[in-house]
Amino acid sequence: MKKTVEILGISFFHTTREELKDIILQRAVRGEKCFIVTGNPEIVMHAKKNPEYLHVIRSADYVIPDGSGIILASKILKRPLAERIAGFDFMGDMLRIAAERSLSVYLLGAEDEVVKTAAANIRKQYPNIRIAGFHHGYFDLRDEEVARRVAAASPDFIFVALGFPKQEIWIHRYLPMFEKGVFMGVGGSFDVLAGKAKRAPEFWRRLNLEWLYRLIQQPSRWRRMLALPEFVLAVLKERF
Repeated sequence: MKKTVEILGISFFHTTREELKDIILQRAVRGEKCFIVTGNPEIVMHAKKNPEYLHVIRSADYVIPDGSGIILASKILKRPLAERIAGFDFMGDMLRIAAERSLSVYLLGAEDEVVKTAAANIRKQYPNIRIAGFHHGYFDLRDEEVARRVAAASPDFIFVALGFPKQEIWIHRYLPMFEKGVFMGVGGSFDVLAGKAKRAPEFWRRLNLEWLYRLIQQPSRWRRMLALPEFVLAVLKERF
């Protein structure tokens, strides 16, 4: 039975990155289906306000703590999680697993040129990897044809870069159409893989300030950042 830590109604998987890699490796090799959510304060607050989205998040097999705010909240609540598992880093872990085990990946999301370039760069970095296919993210979420096309490729890993909440909603809606596959929403990861955006330098990440670096790089994110103080207040209210 997996250990979890509940934060504002969402159960986060209490594990390390290495342990999670082993779990996902076994599930992928066995051809199982699983849904991973990279949980952060923005996702938690959106789920808290939207019951339908909360249902989607709770349907995931694993909600991992992608964000220093989640780790801080777990400590405030006296239920500390093992460690932060950054979604971008864990996507890299799964790409390595795919390359080493001759498993296939599908990239869904971002602009057409971005996802094409991301796929090409992944092939360069992991020569043995199998790209089952890729598709841009500019389509109606209700369009089943896109899901059918992805399912027909029979990928072992499906990375969905539609941004939250769309990516989690898409996975939840169409997961039953697939016979296998490890699904994870990866936000703006394709932009980084394609070289269109830069990830925060290691120094910023060590200080748990990746969110601030991203805000400086993309000032338009400030509205999304309003969820952070709201999240902290909600956690303090639950604790005290």
